[in-house]
Amino acid sequence: MLPTQLLAFGFGYVATELARILKANGIKSAGTVRSAASAEPLLAEGFEPIIWPGSDIAVPDGAGWLISVPPDAQGCPVFRAFGEQAASANWIGYLSTTGVYGDLGGGWAFEETPLVPLSREATNRVRGEAQWLDVGARVFRLPGIYGPGRSQIERVREPNARRIVKPGQVFSRAHVSDIAQALHLAMTVNTSARIFNICDDEPAPADEVLTHAADLLGIARPPAVAFEDAGLSPAAQRFYAECKRVSNARAKAALGWRPQFPTYREGLRACLQADAST
Repeated sequence: MLPTQLLAFGFGYVATELARILKANGIKSAGTVRSAASAEPLLAEGFEPIIWPGSDIAVPDGAGWLISVPPDAQGCPVFRAFGEQAASANWIGYLSTTGVYGDLGGGWAFEETPLVPLSREATNRVRGEAQWLDVGARVFRLPGIYGPGRSQIERVREPNARRIVKPGQVFSRAHVSDIAQALHLAMTVNTSARIFNICDDEPAPADEVLTHAADLLGIARPPAVAFEDAGLSPAAQRFYAECKRVSNARAKAALGWRPQFPTYREGLRACLQADAST
């Protein structure tokens, strides 16, 4: 059964997309933001932003909770503040990252794959997952998220766009709309599964995706640069240090979910169409 309302701790890209789906079902959404500037677009869509930390939050009974606030070394700050009230929630979803699997050398990551996080951020996510799983939440491990306004369509238009080429390197990704649809299904489907990978069907090299974006736009493909010669920042180097293919089989089997955008091709085409309509 759908919750009486959505309470999003971290009213960001994914939470906003889910709130739009729930709004179509007559369900209101409120959630936390960090500034008044972040609150304005949410107010314009009829949602209720709450500046937090800084404001008191009255947690309503029967609400669905969606948590995406970044964890710290002690785990999830939302859990520390509101974990004792978890029993009042109709449903709790925690957005984590496929980074918890670490590097699999191009192998497949399933929900039962041992967690070997390589970064501090992914290690903190493991702590956050454990806290929320302990109170009955469902955990959604997400790869790179893209969608309208946040895709390779924007990146390939940048004057300094480059295609970083690292042979054998692939990444999984997910369109924001597909993530929101999976969360919506998870609110209603009765399943014993608690952890889900949400991603598309085709892991692919980052340079291939950027090439396709250029072709869709009819512009020159960005120059190719070998990974070793790219002079990447330490953060970008860590990103390329992990190579894995993420399986979405459990989400399909347990939730009946099917991605509307099964590969980056359909997803980028939709992003371009959305861009043209604005």
